[in-house]
Amino acid sequence: MAKILFKCILVSVILLGLSCANVQPQARANAVTVEGQAAINKGMPLLAKKQALQDAIRQASMQSSVNIHSQTLVSQNNVSLDTVSMRTAADVSNTKIIKEWTTDNIYHVVAMVELSADNSCTAHHRKRILATAFPLVKQEQVTGYESQDLYSGIPRELNNLLIESGDFIGTNATNINLYPRADLAPESQDQAAYRPSKVMQIAASNGVQFVLSGVIRDLEVESTEYMSGAGPLAFARSLAREVVARRGIGIDVYVHDGFTGALLFQQRYVDTVIGDIWIPATYTVGSERFNSTSTGAKIARIIDQASTDIRRALSCYPFTTRIVEIKDNKVFINAGAQEKINVGDQLVVYSTGGDDLNLDGGLGFIGKDKQPAGVLTIHTITPRYSIGSLEVPARELGVKVGDWVKSW
Repeated sequence: MAKILFKCILVSVILLGLSCANVQPQARANAVTVEGQAAINKGMPLLAKKQALQDAIRQASMQSSVNIHSQTLVSQNNVSLDTVSMRTAADVSNTKIIKEWTTDNIYHVVAMVELSADNSCTAHHRKRILATAFPLVKQEQVTGYESQDLYSGIPRELNNLLIESGDFIGTNATNINLYPRADLAPESQDQAAYRPSKVMQIAASNGVQFVLSGVIRDLEVESTEYMSGAGPLAFARSLAREVVARRGIGIDVYVHDGFTGALLFQQRYVDTVIGDIWIPATYTVGSERFNSTSTGAKIARIIDQASTDIRRALSCYPFTTRIVEIKDNKVFINAGAQEKINVGDQLVVYSTGGDDLNLDGGLGFIGKDKQPAGVLTIHTITPRYSIGSLEVPARELGVKVGDWVKSW
């Protein structure tokens, strides 16, 4: 009997070891050594170094077994975004340059690039996000006797969780509704030419990188048509309906890039509540009393899951801010200590190019092209802004107030 027990234990240990061995490689990052290169233009080796490193990362992504998705996002009044370069370039700060040199005005780097196995990145800067209202598609699904806080409370609590994660600086603007027609969300782009989208206008006026929005698609309660005929039995069925019922929950969550208007995140969360499905009017989203209700508990679970999904989706997205002032060769940007900017950080400045971007044979204007113009090296930091200098004076590069500054 003892031998049989020993054999069972031994087999269990071996199986457990094999199971762990199978799990560990999936979580391990892939590291490859590659060479990248870029031309040195206008006497700016720092910019060439950044571009050569980005080229090396692209080469690494093609060699690696990591599953990197390619998707192009096109939005009115902005250029398209390629998530391949977006995904890999976000790892620049985690990449080690082994060797670097220049030949014939070409900058070369040999780098060891580590690509995440789970398509996520470590956030090095805190990104600003603004939460707007989540309107109800069907107002009649929430009665006057229930909580009226869902409209602003759901985005407020979602924003709070993103702030608590340490990856975001959140602003609550749930008085803003991006979707006058909630049933048509997430479309929020103005179709008229030469006009930036509403998302971009809101982001620029509030100084944020992302705009969080959504709609409450469904809070429908099953039909109350339980009473058939008359008498005590029919009355009892109708009364039971007010205590035990079924309610659907459907919430759509979106995140737009405030600089381009592109829709970066879109997810629908659905669930069902059975039991006491009502939320009393005095209960606010996020409160203990709200979460103690059947519907409130399910909504709280959706908010928590959406927070996790947004963090994962945006972890590899580059940090972006704007130039707010230029004095001589001092460039002031709208980010500082609270965004985790550090002295010595090098950020790429994207300036407006001379060519317009048009669609439909030139009939539909979508904005000005943005091209990397130089590298900004940070030397002074305050809580709300930072000061840096460019390799070449801003006026010679055509850099101006309002231009973008990105982590890559």
